[in-house]
Amino acid sequence: MEYLLPTLSEKREVDSLIRDTIDKVLVLRFGRSSDAVCLQFDDVLYKSARDVSRFATVALVDVDSEEIQVYVKYFDITFMPSTVFFFNAHHMKMDSGSADHTKWVGTFQRKQDFIDVVEAIYRGAMKGKLIVSCPLPPERIPKFQLLYKDV
Repeated sequence: MEYLLPTLSEKREVDSLIRDTIDKVLVLRFGRSSDAVCLQFDDVLYKSARDVSRFATVALVDVDSEEIQVYVKYFDITFMPSTVFFFNAHHMKMDSGSADHTKWVGTFQRKQDFIDVVEAIYRGAMKGKLIVSCPLPPERIPKFQLLYKDV
């Protein structure tokens, strides 16, 4: 699906997209185009992109690119796919019941789940919030264990 959604592989492309996306949620999927889970998630993103186009922009970020490693380290992207949300150049966070509110780790089970999450972020951002609650029931939120090194 990477040929259907914009794919960013340079830091300046990501920077300008974050800076230039105004009054819309920017959805950045960090992952690999060769990963089967990322491809499945890309399919959900592609099918949803038109439905959320009034209030969101979706782009893919190639984590294998050398220039993108700045973002990979900054957002601590270790699991693929990971999705980061922005609104008017502000990093939007979501409380989904996990210890990490900075990104969505994993894929969405259904297209409507993705639309609901992006809409919740948009509505919260329009009210001035920087963190919103996840609208999905706990059984549809991917679970993962956080492992901390040298703590």
